[in-house]
Amino acid sequence: MTSPFDRLRALVQETRSEIDRELAERREQLRYRIERGKAVFDSEVRDAHRAIREKLPGYIFHARLRVVLTAPVIYSLILPFVLLDLFVAVYQAVCFPVYGIEKVRRRDHIVIDRHRLAYLNGLQKLNCLYCGYVNGLIALVREVSARTEQYWCPIRHARNPADPHSRYPDFLDYGDAEAFQSQKKKLRDDLRPDR
Repeated sequence: MTSPFDRLRALVQETRSEIDRELAERREQLRYRIERGKAVFDSEVRDAHRAIREKLPGYIFHARLRVVLTAPVIYSLILPFVLLDLFVAVYQAVCFPVYGIEKVRRRDHIVIDRHRLAYLNGLQKLNCLYCGYVNGLIALVREVSARTEQYWCPIRHARNPADPHSRYPDFLDYGDAEAFQSQKKKLRDDLRPDR
């Protein structure tokens, strides 16, 4: 008998598949395809994109002063993000093999491709590089921490978090001591690269 939780999980998977199909249709409408992991536009589409690109001087001239003044604050965060990236890479390289946890692949989370869009000027491309890196890094760190949590403490909280990570639904119920004792090994084994 399928539990309500399992039915909901299947519904989420079905929804993800539907989103993927919709994105494939949009890709077709926008006339690009993926070749060797990169988006490739038809030449006439690329030319049309270049034609509507906002030139850099006009882009800067029309920016609000407050936006320009906050840019250094935004970009100053690159240093702590790079340090976070370095520390998480070391953590994963040292700890995950000891725990038998499969490593998180960077390329699955850090996607940097928007700088190739011909309708973006140089500064917009730089912004997209920054956002792609930082948001991808946060997703990578979240997955590393989720796997760590699944290994050490795969228990749901008494109060639901606002946006739990993808592994959270597999965690054990808060207060279910018997399930924790009987299922924690299976949850750890699920993290192994050879599973």
